[in-house]
Amino acid sequence: MICGQFTDYTVNASGARRAKKRTAMESSSGDGQSSLRSSGRQTKRKATDTEEEEDQSEKKYRKCEKAGCSATYPVCFASASERCAKNGYTSRWYHLSCGEHFCNECFDHYYRSHKDGYETYASWKRVWTGNGKSEPSLKAFMADQQLPYWVQCTKPDCGKWRQLTKEIQLTASLAATYRCGMKFNNVKPCSYSEPCCVPQRVAEVIDSWWHSMLILPPLFKDSPANPFLTAYYPDCVGMSPSGSTINACSQTHTLCSVPGLCPYFQPFYQPNECGKALCVRPDMMELDELYEFPEFSRDPTMYLALRNLILASWHRGCKEVLTPQNCAPHIIVRGLVRVRCVQEMDRVLLFMTRKGLINTGVLSVKQPLLPERYHNNNVIVIGAGASGLAAARQLQNFGMQVVMLEASERIGGRVWDDTSLGGVTVGRGAQIVNGCVNNPIALMSEQLSIKMHKLGERCDLFQEGGSATDPAIDKRMDFHFNAILDVVSEWRKDKSQNQDTPLGEKIQEVYKTFLQESGVQFSQLEEKVLQFHLSNLEYACGSTLDQVSARSWDHNEFFAQFSGDHTLLTEGYSSVLNKLAEGLDIRIKSPVQAIDYSGDIVKVTSSNGTQWTAQKVLVTVPLTLLQKNIIQFNPPLPERKLKAIHSLGAGLIEKVALQFPFRFWDGKIQGADYFGHIPPSPDKRGMFGVFYDMDPQGKRSVLMSVISGEAVPSIRDMEDKDVADQCMKVLRELFKEQEVPDPVNYFVTRWSRDMWSQMSYSFVKTGGSGEAYDIIAEDVQGKVFFAGEATNRHFPQTVTGAYLSGVREASKIAAL
Repeated sequence: MICGQFTDYTVNASGARRAKKRTAMESSSGDGQSSLRSSGRQTKRKATDTEEEEDQSEKKYRKCEKAGCSATYPVCFASASERCAKNGYTSRWYHLSCGEHFCNECFDHYYRSHKDGYETYASWKRVWTGNGKSEPSLKAFMADQQLPYWVQCTKPDCGKWRQLTKEIQLTASLAATYRCGMKFNNVKPCSYSEPCCVPQRVAEVIDSWWHSMLILPPLFKDSPANPFLTAYYPDCVGMSPSGSTINACSQTHTLCSVPGLCPYFQPFYQPNECGKALCVRPDMMELDELYEFPEFSRDPTMYLALRNLILASWHRGCKEVLTPQNCAPHIIVRGLVRVRCVQEMDRVLLFMTRKGLINTGVLSVKQPLLPERYHNNNVIVIGAGASGLAAARQLQNFGMQVVMLEASERIGGRVWDDTSLGGVTVGRGAQIVNGCVNNPIALMSEQLSIKMHKLGERCDLFQEGGSATDPAIDKRMDFHFNAILDVVSEWRKDKSQNQDTPLGEKIQEVYKTFLQESGVQFSQLEEKVLQFHLSNLEYACGSTLDQVSARSWDHNEFFAQFSGDHTLLTEGYSSVLNKLAEGLDIRIKSPVQAIDYSGDIVKVTSSNGTQWTAQKVLVTVPLTLLQKNIIQFNPPLPERKLKAIHSLGAGLIEKVALQFPFRFWDGKIQGADYFGHIPPSPDKRGMFGVFYDMDPQGKRSVLMSVISGEAVPSIRDMEDKDVADQCMKVLRELFKEQEVPDPVNYFVTRWSRDMWSQMSYSFVKTGGSGEAYDIIAEDVQGKVFFAGEATNRHFPQTVTGAYLSGVREASKIAAL
């Protein structure tokens, strides 16, 4: 008898080689051969049975080939093919995430052209290719179309995650109302029978490593951001190409209108668009976002999908607090990644709330917007102007304890509305909103349902004597005026601060050079029109041009600015600031004399000796008061900050407003919102340069005019009646052909005498730079913070800038 042993290699359908051992017994003996063959057949049968069992065991436990995948025994979620491996053997497992795989048989079912599922995949592929930019791979198809949806139970005492059956499509309404055990047409939508079960793979999703094992980023369907982003490839902004369509807006790169949305809400840049304030790129993370969420730096898709969804949802419903419960139902994406997205959404929403991008403005909140860990600080805010009120409202909404100390007997600071002229609201300070798109003042007006009056562009210029100036002359001199400023802009490109010169001096130099080199001679009227434009420049700067830096007079123009309509707040800025102040602890008539931040606790002392303590103090007083050391700091402020404070100028303008018995100007002005006064001589420049109609509806009769430049000191010692008489003299010259009645009532502002303001708005003095705004904004030792228009380099001189500086500091205080 001879025993032989050998190895037989066979190749299975997938090309895998498998070794089988077989034992054979052979004999050449006579009669015993039959019995030996019988015995051999039995031995062979037993050996074969054992081999098949081992083979099945090997097939059952094939692992995912993705390195690091935690799935020891993958299960196919697709079950598309009749030959689906289920939880058994397949020649290859395709990995989408830890816990989500599909087998090679289901892959073939869709990928092979002769298989039943091919047309489904091909049809999806056409849509995806037509709308999207990413590869329409089969993995993308399985993630977008075949993965099951996961939904969270909304019972307060539950919150467990359930996998929906394939027949159920997840919608925002279903996600917002789903409860364990609920049925649709007497069929449970959940594939789990146990109540509120939590599969192991759901528990893994919240681990930090899980996201790194995700093959494809989540792309949301039916995102609230979709109407805002129709000009983008959906998969570049976190949305699914199969659930979005590119429309006509994509051809023109314009914002398609969103039904019911305020036209001033444009939170996203459109492709190829730039220079719009408070706008974000929907396909790119901002620097502060990358700093806060570095884990998304390699692939920001999940973050962008969440941020865009949150930002769009906020602008579509800014009158209510945006919560995780509001946002989560709108995360429509298949697979376990939805669990992770809902988890990450909490973090993104808190970040955006802290930064003042959402849940801001005049919202009244019932619960703190930030978690308890942010509630430890108590803060003193000095000054109840726009910046102080903005910061205090934000901090209190965050959950902090805030006390405001205001020196005067009213709130508002340099916002001070007057209704003494027949009930018409006239701002003694600010009243115009310059550029409404994305402006927080427009946001708060929307929250309060306050209508803003859009100011028209027409401004007819009238000469003393009553003649209207030819618009062609105005246009020509406006061109030359801007050309002069363009030359100044070229001159300053290579100039340091030490080479700076007064703006007025530089303008005169450029103007004289132009006249000499060109041989052009302007008429007397044209020279006067040029003086009118110079007057407007002094109004914008709040100063005579001999004080203003030629190098940095328009420093903020290098940053994105607010675009869109200029509007008149007919109800006044007070209507917004008074709402901001509701519920805040404001102590008026409490002028602060000293701030001692030498210890761990900051001590604030008022002029009557009352003392308050806090962990943080925010100073929002006007620049003039810092320059005059009205508040004593211990230790003294850093030299760098003091130098910056004194490098800025405290601009000053005044106003006069007059009420008349009837609207004598209507026939001549023909519905314009304002009209200009051509100064008769350069020394009269700035004296009532522009007149504003303060009742655009045309029912009441109030005009307001501005005094700027050299005209401001000229009226300082005049009585109010004398200033009003001067104004009436000008009006009677401008409307010489008709009767101009005496005013019924009037007022003249005196900001130069206001003890707690002493200014209108800041400007960069000769030799200074815009960097001073940033330096003044720097906190000192993480204990003393600064806000106000003179701390906002991007938007100085405005209520908007003041408000945003308060929001900025509230975010900094909360972060610390």
